[in-house]
Amino acid sequence: MTTSSTRTTLRRRSFLRLSGATAAAAALPAALTACGGTSGGSGGGLRLVGVSDQQAPLDLLTEAYTKDTGTEFNTTYSPTDQVQTSLRTQLGAGNAPDLHVVFPGNGSAMSMAQIARAGLLADLSGQEWTGRVPGNFSEAFQLDGKTHLFSAGSSVIGAIYNTRVFQEANVEPPDTWSGFLDVCERLKRAGTIPIALGAQTQWVTQLITYALVPSTVYAPTPDFDSRMRDGSATFAGSGWAEAFAMYLELRDRGYFNDNPNGTTFEQQTSMVATGEAAMAVQVSAVLPDYREAAANPDELAMFPLPGADTASGVWIPAGVVVGLGVSAGSDRAEDALAFVEYLARQENVNRWAETVACVPLFRDDSSRIDPVLDPFLPYLDEDRAVPFMDQAWPNAEVQPTHFAVVQQLLGDEITIDEALGRLDEAYGKE
Repeated sequence: MTTSSTRTTLRRRSFLRLSGATAAAAALPAALTACGGTSGGSGGGLRLVGVSDQQAPLDLLTEAYTKDTGTEFNTTYSPTDQVQTSLRTQLGAGNAPDLHVVFPGNGSAMSMAQIARAGLLADLSGQEWTGRVPGNFSEAFQLDGKTHLFSAGSSVIGAIYNTRVFQEANVEPPDTWSGFLDVCERLKRAGTIPIALGAQTQWVTQLITYALVPSTVYAPTPDFDSRMRDGSATFAGSGWAEAFAMYLELRDRGYFNDNPNGTTFEQQTSMVATGEAAMAVQVSAVLPDYREAAANPDELAMFPLPGADTASGVWIPAGVVVGLGVSAGSDRAEDALAFVEYLARQENVNRWAETVACVPLFRDDSSRIDPVLDPFLPYLDEDRAVPFMDQAWPNAEVQPTHFAVVQQLLGDEITIDEALGRLDEAYGKE
């Protein structure tokens, strides 16, 4: 008979095997300190490791909490790609911070389900706010009925665009795929890069696909995720092939900047913010980065990327934003849990959501949604939105495979059929 202790040990071993273990552990201090920011000194405070994109709200709220309670923090921030490797190793090695970034759902190396299965996340279910998580988001927050993640709300993926550049080219946000291609062509003829793509930063590679497959996959097959789970659907036999073809059509028409695989997220951001490029397909949570880089932040707006040739056939991706979890082994778990309860107060959910331009997890009359998200709200209200794809994937193998095949597709190293086959192979792994 397998005991609970044995299962936990096996899960921890699996966790370490996926993390890259020793090599990543050796690189950990440099990875976290060189690319992030810290506050609260080197010791004594609650240790918190966050992702760089969430630094602004976390700095705001940790400082407010310290002022209110006297609790100090030792905070460190790291870019998404480094968090996915270095922090996972830290957790597996038993050197976890008290609070740390957790990605929703199940599909990434730092996802809630992957870490919770290894017994490394505290159960938050006793906190009042967990009963107010919308039902359609439950799988992003919960494993086996227990909540292990706090997140302030949901974000969308669409085109962040420079309104001045659009006006100078006399184009407007389109509502169909053919209209989108027409806009890109007119921008190109006006001498502007239509779409900035920073595919050297791996997580950026996925966003165009994620923006298209709600229309090519989920609009015609809303139960696609459950069909994938029961084996009656595959990547290869679905609208994923169409989405990849559309992705490459943008490349083949010359609508991307030169050498996307050699361009970083930061360079992509700068191109749109300065008007060198007209737009970038991005998650709304990075709007603060774009606004910070722009001489006039009010020139930046967003629209849904239309993945269908009829406006009624367009669906969008909307997913729970990156959040925080409490380490199950923290010596200060009680203090860490108290901070999570503080974050979940309505006024603090609002403050976090406003800072990163996301829709608050739960709302009241005091909640404000960034006006830049207005074009997306009808899709949310009409149930034409689906979670980010990785949040429903069964393991942490599919997402990095997706990163890799997109880079290879952009570099003409593999075919679409080969890319889909590799995704199906990764999906089938335990």
